[in-house]
Amino acid sequence: MRSRLAHAKINLALVVGPHRDDGKHEVVTVLQRVALADRIELGSADALSVCGYEDDTIVTSVLRALAASVGCEPGWQVEIEKAIPIAAGLGGGSSDAAAALVLANELLPDPLPPAKLAALAATIGADVPFFLRAGAQLGRGDGTLLTELPLPRDYHVVLVLPKGVEKASTAEVYAQFDDREGHLGFEERAEMLAAALASAMDAPDLARLPANDLTSSPLAGELLDLGAFRADVTGAGPCVYGLFTAQADAEEARRRLERFGSVWITAPC
Repeated sequence: MRSRLAHAKINLALVVGPHRDDGKHEVVTVLQRVALADRIELGSADALSVCGYEDDTIVTSVLRALAASVGCEPGWQVEIEKAIPIAAGLGGGSSDAAAALVLANELLPDPLPPAKLAALAATIGADVPFFLRAGAQLGRGDGTLLTELPLPRDYHVVLVLPKGVEKASTAEVYAQFDDREGHLGFEERAEMLAAALASAMDAPDLARLPANDLTSSPLAGELLDLGAFRADVTGAGPCVYGLFTAQADAEEARRRLERFGSVWITAPC
């Protein structure tokens, strides 16, 4: 069995625009991998099986797609060891799929090159191609057009998954965005994001990135009050992150916020 870490991500910014011709929304997003990670193990088998997370569909889908693309049977056994909270906006499922895809591709007699692997990943989910790459990325279009970003990483990340908050489906979150005509002003917000990235020399400069267009949380205000230089919801939520320059402040924030839900301290990677 081969193994690979499947890291979580946070959206340091998520600017959403109007519908595209393909029905998806135009987005500009800043994606940052963090150290919190699942572990994926994969080996050859007589038939495809995925264990460790009984509700998996995305790992199964990506491996079936890989097998179909190269004309073989999906003969792999996968073990998923979960650490990333499920349906939180942290991309755990997409990251698991990307890790399994890389491991299975390595076992092929003629592995797919990176460009073809990324194209296949994009058919499974918008975040999956990001997890095939290292470092922070700027995602454009439907989120799968990726450009590497040299962002500062000298900060600590506090993640808060609020208890008692029922995760709305991504489709529902986007429907609410459409109902309030959230796409208005997209170009201006995208320009604001580009300007913030151009001037991001030190970690606190990330505070100038625009807020998440899809959703917000009062926990972001709590994190800012506790010393975070930036706090926002990641993806479609409900997980909220806060960025701290000092580990002691991050530790204090974790202690103070545990009454609101599950809390982790992690770091960009």
